[in-house]
Amino acid sequence: VPFVPRAFFWLLSLLAASLLWSVWVQLSGREDAALLPLGAAAAVLLQELCRFACFKMLKKADAGLATLSKDGRSPLSLRRTAYVSGLSFGTISGLFSITNILADSAGPGTVGIHGDSPYFFITSAFLTMALVLLHTFWGIIFFDACERRRAGGLGLVVGSHLLTSGLTFLNPWYEASLGPILILTLCTGLWAFSTAGGSFHNVLKCLSCKGE
Repeated sequence: VPFVPRAFFWLLSLLAASLLWSVWVQLSGREDAALLPLGAAAAVLLQELCRFACFKMLKKADAGLATLSKDGRSPLSLRRTAYVSGLSFGTISGLFSITNILADSAGPGTVGIHGDSPYFFITSAFLTMALVLLHTFWGIIFFDACERRRAGGLGLVVGSHLLTSGLTFLNPWYEASLGPILILTLCTGLWAFSTAGGSFHNVLKCLSCKGE
C-alpha cells in the first residue's frame, strides 16, 4: 500500500491550515497568542477532514479494483490501508514537528541557560513519538468507524486529537502535558488493537510462537 500518497493528504491539511491562518491574521489585523488555540483547533479539524477524504478515495479505489478482478474481490485490505494511512499521517506530522527542534539542537546555545527547562529536547522527542503512534491508532479507529458508520468512534477520534493538541499548550509544564498524552496514547493503542481484531489470547499465542 503506497505510503507517500497518504502523507500527501496530511500536507494538504497543513497547506489549508496555513492559508486559513494567513487569512485570519490579515482580517483580524493581529497575530497574538490568543489566536493560537483557535488555529490549532482548525488545523486538527482540517487534518481529520483530509483523513476522511483519504478514506473516501481508498473506498473508490477498492470498488474499482474489485470490478477489475476475476473473483470480484479487491486486493486492498481495509485494516492494512488504515494502518498505512495512519502511519503516513503520523510520520509526516512527526517530521514537521521535530525538524525545527533538531535544527535548534545543533546550536549555538545551551538548553536551560536562561532558566528554561533542560528537558526540552527529550520531552519533544517523547511528544513526537506519541504523536506518530496516536496518528497510527487514530487511522485504524477512524477507518473502522467510517466503514461501520459509527459516529461515536469518529467523534472520539476528533475529540482525542483536539485534546492532545490542547495539552501541548501547557508546555513547558511538561508534567501536565506529557503524562496525560502518554496515557492517552496507551489507551488509544489498546482501543486500536481491539478494533483491528486483536485479543489477549492472540498476544499470548504470538509470544509462545504457537499456531492454531
